[in-house]
Amino acid sequence: MYLSVIAPCYNEEEVILNFYKTLIDVIHILNCKYEIIFIDDGSEDQTLNILKNIAKTNNYVSVISFSKNFGKESAIYAGLCESIGDYIVVMDTDLQHDPHIIPLMIDKMNEGFDTVFTRRTNRENSGLFKNFFSNLFYKVMNLLSEVEIVPGSQDFRMMSRNVVNAVISLGEYNRFSKGIFQWVGFKSTYIEVEDIKRKAGKTKWKITDLVIYAITGITSFSIKPLRMAIFLGFFLSIISFVFIVMMFVEVLIFGIKTAGYPSIITIICFIGGIQMLLLGILSEYTAKIFIEIKKRPLYIIKELVKNGNKVE
Repeated sequence: MYLSVIAPCYNEEEVILNFYKTLIDVIHILNCKYEIIFIDDGSEDQTLNILKNIAKTNNYVSVISFSKNFGKESAIYAGLCESIGDYIVVMDTDLQHDPHIIPLMIDKMNEGFDTVFTRRTNRENSGLFKNFFSNLFYKVMNLLSEVEIVPGSQDFRMMSRNVVNAVISLGEYNRFSKGIFQWVGFKSTYIEVEDIKRKAGKTKWKITDLVIYAITGITSFSIKPLRMAIFLGFFLSIISFVFIVMMFVEVLIFGIKTAGYPSIITIICFIGGIQMLLLGILSEYTAKIFIEIKKRPLYIIKELVKNGNKVE
């Protein structure tokens, strides 16, 4: 077995060494061929220098350094493209993804599964609002999307070479890895894990980032919002037609009466809000088309270190 570990990093100077030492201990127990691919996603601290020093001491460690922060999705894709292992693991470096789970993943893979991922059984270390939003996201995503995502599933997963090749073949710019991993199919299962607190540093995810991430996931794997817009427009048109008929009948029977301004303003604001919402949905899909047709690269490599040396 040849094991590839893909570890995206962004400003993780406080924890990266601890992660590496823990991971190496687990790999030594496995006693297998391996490679560790760190992707520095434009870190602004000493993360890159620490990774370079690690690569100098271990020829099985590679470091991909981006020219700027392209995001975790791009980092995962870059690592997958660089990997050559039979089993490929994607995991965070903040030690919320416990390297000691890797042997359990291998056992599952040896049972015949192509993908093994972890699922959090609790979110004790997350805020109340974040927990609420996370649960809402999975419900909405599974309701609207073509793919079904297990609630609480993490990016920490092990995949076979066939799965990785399938994921790499999808070269779309707007990437939502959780959806892509499910969309390609193959036999998958999960391991339930407890929520682990970060060992050091702070989370890079803000609420606004999570909202954008959720919108990306829904619009990347579903056109149901567009269809809902059609039905909503049709429904409002019916209501408007009925209202016009009622007003016409009222005028014929009771004559013209002074209309109530509050009700008129309320209806105008309601219809205007619906129109803006529908325009926003259409704009989101149009923007994705605009970005995709540019064919810009998902990332730009500033520096690549392999076998302890910089690759030109």
